[in-house]
Amino acid sequence: MNLPNALTLLRIFLVPVMVVVLLTRSRTDMGLLLGAGIFGLAVLTDYLDGFLARRRNQVTKIGILLDPIADKLLTSAAFISLIELGAVPGWMVMIILGREFAVTGLRNIAAGRGVLIAASGLGKGKMVSQVVAIFLLLFGRRFPVLRGPAVVSLWVVVILALVSGIDYFQRFWREVLWSTPRTGEGRPQSDANAVVTR
Repeated sequence: MNLPNALTLLRIFLVPVMVVVLLTRSRTDMGLLLGAGIFGLAVLTDYLDGFLARRRNQVTKIGILLDPIADKLLTSAAFISLIELGAVPGWMVMIILGREFAVTGLRNIAAGRGVLIAASGLGKGKMVSQVVAIFLLLFGRRFPVLRGPAVVSLWVVVILALVSGIDYFQRFWREVLWSTPRTGEGRPQSDANAVVTR
């Protein structure tokens, strides 16, 4: 177990702790700060695990598998907790979560065919916007001045979720379905036994 993978596992461990704190203690200022602090610590581990894995040349298959799962668990748990707290409309969160599950499914199908669909700039921007929105929504419960920016940031997350989701579907179609060698289907093949290498 290397340090980057340990940080990823720490992020997964922090998810239920964050949910418990947010749903039982966030009605007090100290509880709100604690919940936001746990979320912030988890976000920090997300940055550090990738940075350390690249710097130490410790990129592993288990890390590649666990990192996006940990990210999705963290943001999904935070948004679902915010629904329970009455801070966000459920339908907006369902759009966000639906995009996450759909893209994860597409990437898994692509990986099964030997194609890696890397995270796009839109996808990374979506993650950053989610983190900002979650912080604003949490602190907006105590500081009314932040409620307007929190609503705007949530709309940005929804729009980026839809746009980046469409982008992943297009890339999946282009890189997996359209480029898969098939005789008599899809892209014309000059040789029925052609092999696509990536």
